[in-house]
Amino acid sequence: MGTRVTKTYAMSTFGDTTQSEFGDTTQTPAGPVGRPPLRRAYHGRMLAGVCAGIADYLAVDVTIVRVAFAVFTFLGGAGIPAYLACLLLIPEEGTDQSIAGSLFDGIR
Repeated sequence: MGTRVTKTYAMSTFGDTTQSEFGDTTQTPAGPVGRPPLRRAYHGRMLAGVCAGIADYLAVDVTIVRVAFAVFTFLGGAGIPAYLACLLLIPEEGTDQSIAGSLFDGIR
């Protein structure tokens, strides 16, 4: 007879860890059903699509990400450099290369 999977113990980005009735554990790999790639979004953008892209990636409402950037901006000013870094490092939808990557390729 084959082994029968009895319980699912944990789910992570690496897959489900399960235990059979004989006590051995197996881990099934996570499939491509996970998160979309991190990209600056065309839809829902207000400036450059950074907040909309992060919200799509994290599967949260874009308002939460925008409020987080606003709070970081007013509490110490970290929101502006973080937004600019994301603008330079996160590629736009439909491309595989970020602004910073294309600048470095242009220098070479």
